[in-house]
Amino acid sequence: MKFLKSNTGGLALILSLMVCLSLLLASCAAPATPEPTPVPTTVPTPTPITLTDGLGRAISLTSPAQRIVSLAPSNTEILFAVGAGAQTVGRDDFSSYPEAALALPDVGGGMSALNLELIVSLKPDLVLVADITAAEQIKAIEDLGLVVYALPNPKSFDELFQNLETVGLLTGNSTQALVEGLQERVKAVEEKIATASERPLVFYELDSTDPNAPWTPGPGTFIETLITMSGGQNLGSSLESEWAQISLENLLTLDPEMIILGDFTWGGVTPEAVYARSGWDALSAVKNNKVFTFDDNLVSRPGPRLVDGLEAMARLLHPELFQ
Repeated sequence: MKFLKSNTGGLALILSLMVCLSLLLASCAAPATPEPTPVPTTVPTPTPITLTDGLGRAISLTSPAQRIVSLAPSNTEILFAVGAGAQTVGRDDFSSYPEAALALPDVGGGMSALNLELIVSLKPDLVLVADITAAEQIKAIEDLGLVVYALPNPKSFDELFQNLETVGLLTGNSTQALVEGLQERVKAVEEKIATASERPLVFYELDSTDPNAPWTPGPGTFIETLITMSGGQNLGSSLESEWAQISLENLLTLDPEMIILGDFTWGGVTPEAVYARSGWDALSAVKNNKVFTFDDNLVSRPGPRLVDGLEAMARLLHPELFQ
């Protein structure tokens, strides 16, 4: 009993210290984390797209097209080039490049009539045509309630690049890297051709079904642009229309230094066939064995492969600059 009495004060002190320590620890504890305030989520409204097409019409889309039917080979090539190949659900019967395009449903429009029923079944939110597409075809598609955009036929590389950017906008794909890369390639050719010492007169043959009156591109065509940029002169520049026949007599008078066979692609025409034509042996190009085949797809389809066509044409006209 004596011991308990003598330590009563000590116990009280210990208890007092324990209470103080508990209060101190409580005051140092981290404050409770408040519950986050819920932030309402909103779905952004798609920005409408309104562009003027090659026929001068204002065409509007509520958002970038996700299901596209192409009715021109050049359009198909552009769609795949800008990254919209997976968004393309149908193509015309002339579209053969890239290879992946051949797997798409063929809706006709070239060698056969348009299959309007098939087009509707594909549920396109955009039908991409060319400004040279027949007006009655465009009307027939629009009468189905579908949006039709006519891409203009370019006459220069700047206009081609604009078409690429337009299709990029219509499909929601960036085209900056693509366009810049193509521009650099064109510039590289121009720099080489600027050093050329001569510019040969070139006859570009489109169709020689009648060898006494073959067809050739005239003034204002992209083929003429490519020949000029490649360091040559287009013999057809002196003709009156963009696509014209020229008589053998006129051809002999103008006397081209080089003949390029675009009809090799579609008609299988070879230099040997030209050498065997009656009267053609008087031409300088024939005398000097300057008759060459050429992939007409690279110059007749106004898509990104026109740059390939420029490079190939420049090497053909001026091989000495591309060693």
